[in-house]
Amino acid sequence: MVNAIKGQLISCDVPMAQFIVNLNASMPASERFIVHCLIPHIFVHPHVAEMIRSKIAEFRDQNSYEKPQ
Repeated sequence: MVNAIKGQLISCDVPMAQFIVNLNASMPASERFIVHCLIPHIFVHPHVAEMIRSKIAEFRDQNSYEKPQ
């Protein structure tokens, strides 16, 4: 019998994939969202795609440098 799971495939570079894996690991066991991980491709539950985008945006904002004027 075939088991099918609806989800979203995320393709990214290895450092961003590691960020997503660490984000998943920091969640409680009941809220983990990775279905399958083959770095740099990660298959996740579809309802967390926007949350991942927002966490990546926060990470980029924290780690960006703007030259002082």
